[in-house]
Amino acid sequence: MAKPGAKCLICNCEDSMVPDLSAMEAGSGQSMGKLHHQLCRAELPEFEAALSECETVMVGCTQEAPLFAEIAEDQGSAADLQFVNLREAAGWSDEGDQAGPKMAALLAGAGYRARPAPLREITSDGLALVIGAGQAALEAAQLLARDLPVSLLLSDDGGIVPPRQGDIAIYRGRVRKISGAFGGFDLTVDGFAALSPATRSGLVFEAAQDGAKTSCAVVVDLTGGQPLFAAARHRDGYLRADPSDQAAVLRVVHEASTLSGVFEKPLYVGYNSEICAHSRSQIQGCSNCLDACPAGAITPLGDGVQIDPLICGGCGSCAARCPTGAITYRYPEAPDLIGQAQVMAGAFQRAGGHAPILLLHDGSEGADVLAAMARFSRGLPARVVPLELHAPSLLGHVEMAGVLAAGFAGICILISPARRDELAPLEAEIALAQAILAGLGQGAEGARITLLCENDPDMVEAALWCASPLAIQARGISATGRKREIARLAFQALRQGGGDQVITLPDQAPYGRVGIDAEKCTLCMACVSACPTGALMDTPGEPTLRFTEAACVQCGLCAATCPETALHLIPELNLAPAAMEPRTLHQEAPFDCVSCGTPFATRSVITRIKTQLAGKHAMFASPEKARLIEMCDQCRVEAQADDSDGPFAMGARSRPRRTEDYLKAREDGLSIEDFLIGD
Repeated sequence: MAKPGAKCLICNCEDSMVPDLSAMEAGSGQSMGKLHHQLCRAELPEFEAALSECETVMVGCTQEAPLFAEIAEDQGSAADLQFVNLREAAGWSDEGDQAGPKMAALLAGAGYRARPAPLREITSDGLALVIGAGQAALEAAQLLARDLPVSLLLSDDGGIVPPRQGDIAIYRGRVRKISGAFGGFDLTVDGFAALSPATRSGLVFEAAQDGAKTSCAVVVDLTGGQPLFAAARHRDGYLRADPSDQAAVLRVVHEASTLSGVFEKPLYVGYNSEICAHSRSQIQGCSNCLDACPAGAITPLGDGVQIDPLICGGCGSCAARCPTGAITYRYPEAPDLIGQAQVMAGAFQRAGGHAPILLLHDGSEGADVLAAMARFSRGLPARVVPLELHAPSLLGHVEMAGVLAAGFAGICILISPARRDELAPLEAEIALAQAILAGLGQGAEGARITLLCENDPDMVEAALWCASPLAIQARGISATGRKREIARLAFQALRQGGGDQVITLPDQAPYGRVGIDAEKCTLCMACVSACPTGALMDTPGEPTLRFTEAACVQCGLCAATCPETALHLIPELNLAPAAMEPRTLHQEAPFDCVSCGTPFATRSVITRIKTQLAGKHAMFASPEKARLIEMCDQCRVEAQADDSDGPFAMGARSRPRRTEDYLKAREDGLSIEDFLIGD
């Protein structure tokens, strides 16, 4: 007999909350069964029975997840075990008795299966380098040496009690340069000196040298100064702590002790160089990803960029800002994020909820803030549905529009102050989304998107309980295709009857059209070859430049490439169907060759060349020679070949020497040498 597909086990946590099972059933479409009172203790047999009976077991608790997972492992259960935080996220709230729709949304979201990100293996030999000063650095290195091979680099050796045994390698010096990532750091050290074994009451070092090279797998920075890396929190394998904070030092030592072996790291982003708008022919266009990456993981490479997956910390700012979709976030992918939001919004509404707000937060600082609110204050409002992400900064205007189109009335993004280096790209995307929403008729009710850079639970709570955006009447979308296709679907779903078809946008927006100065344009088509998206097109056999607005990403390569500076960018969002079709941007009548009648250029090009060269350049000094400008390539070559004074003209052919010539030269008394020279 086949096992039932899934079973939800809901507990009221000893009556500390009141789950609304009927609302949860209405939202999820499945029976919730009985309401448990103490599932993690007295009612554990019911959990064990569910493991043996069902393919999927969903438990509405995360606090006791380790216990439930251990029991499943002991049983050898093959059930798919899932956990949902219904307590801190919904039940423990001043509106906990109204949180049935939210609980239904949380269960639906937990059941959504996103495509997993690809993984990359990283091998670490565990060789650790501790950098610091004084006795505190030495003791931290000695503690770490119990688990890993350790070297200590001292910036200051004052006050150190010489170690009794040489269980760690001790050096003195200062880091000049560091590069690499977990498993493979490379350092250049100045003033590098090894500890002399002849150390008695104080440390004695050997002769120092500058520019010494060393490498390690893990770096523990206890200097207390500026971090060795920009956006250091994103650099795997680089751990730092304030040496005066003993608890923080112990935490990083413990974390470092686990960093030996083979590890798997998600490849957070994917890259398609074919549609990258970074540059063409050494002319720079878009640099959004380079400007957005806080870790320096992205560098130029030819006409595109390259992303170092070992340095990338997965903040997602590059993908959020990429106008073409050349960089895509995969943890999760945009279609999955929008799809999960759509499932959650649908469950919320089916359960009787109205105008939900999606709260996006990370799993560390953000989750701690929500837990503190639930335990010590009012908790989350019933309409605020939390969703945990690896990095909330992955959100771009496309994902924001997709979430709103899914049925959420508003979005709140909670980000820790420790991630301030990720704010600028996120703020730019929020500003763009708000401008588009206003044009779509969705901005009158107030800000739909709120950014909270806070870790104070009271401040976060006050902001969330004040949020009250009105519901959006959106039909949802099928989030398939590339970034701009998803964006257009979301915008169309959000557009109300009074919304504009053409929305003026701020500078640097990734939507718009190209304006042209027809008097300057010579239809050289340099812009066509530079356009990375095919928005600009030529017309075979005709001097006509065409343009498709929906494909334009406003990268500026066309304007930068144009030799006549005839093009300029006009940022706007055009949702009219005509924006999807090519239209003529500029065209001219062709110029026919004066010799054979074949059209080969435009009249403006020939006129400009004649103005600049006819009568002024040596090759076109006379009217007859200037006529060459009006000929096609083939006729021009033929005319120059026939011209006795042309570049292909040759001197008169020498008369061949005959025997009679030699005999006559002899009669005239000329030697052979004189005869040849005279000839």
